[in-house]
Amino acid sequence: MFRGRGPILIVLSLFLAVGAAWFANRWLQARAAPPDPASPTTTVVTAAMDIPFGTKIEARHLATIQMLRGSAPSGSFNDLKEVEGKVTRAPLLSGEILLAGRFADGGNGSTLAAVVEKNMRAVSVRVDDVVGVAGFLLPGNRVDVLGSRDVGSNEAVTETILENVRVLAVDQTAATEKNEPVVVRAVTLEVSPDQAEVLVKWKEQGSIQLTLRNPLDETLEQKPKAQPVVAAAPVRKKPQAPTVTVIRGTEVNNRSTGL
Repeated sequence: MFRGRGPILIVLSLFLAVGAAWFANRWLQARAAPPDPASPTTTVVTAAMDIPFGTKIEARHLATIQMLRGSAPSGSFNDLKEVEGKVTRAPLLSGEILLAGRFADGGNGSTLAAVVEKNMRAVSVRVDDVVGVAGFLLPGNRVDVLGSRDVGSNEAVTETILENVRVLAVDQTAATEKNEPVVVRAVTLEVSPDQAEVLVKWKEQGSIQLTLRNPLDETLEQKPKAQPVVAAAPVRKKPQAPTVTVIRGTEVNNRSTGL
């Protein structure tokens, strides 16, 4: 009985193998076939290479891909000319779809001015290889600013005066393709007008130090400053009128003169 089933099982196995091979071949042909020319597609601009922060975009930085119409993310570009001349607000990776929110208009002037956020200011501070976090500061990093000043009696105080401040440039470079430490002489920070005043005051009163933050750390630990205590004005007592002592026998009375 089992001998009779052997040829049937062999034929069935061959049939299944041929069917599996046929379906696999059809699937590979479908994957390798070019897209249907009738399918509606659109051109989307991408990065042709890694683009550092603060870079003014040129044609060599750009490439294009074809995507189904309606599938491109909001804010993407369809023409290379729309992106050329803009300045990157953040580092971009090769092959990344370029979005409008990642760029600032270049306009006239330096690329640094283009990447300064609205209502913010760029302030440069002089540093050395120690103050500059041993040369590890790069454009786009986030730092805290510490201020130190003498308070007399050979004592000094140090406190965090600014937190989570963005580095716009090191020396005169707003973009760098290097990740290696470099010795710099000046760092340009992006601060608010109020923070700029605090920074300049501390520079005049003492020295400042920069501490490098983790880019994912958004916590602010600076405690609100205590308000100065204003001494209360002394209370003036109303002067008392002079008195006259009247002695009558054993009685002693003090009477006001009314003056």
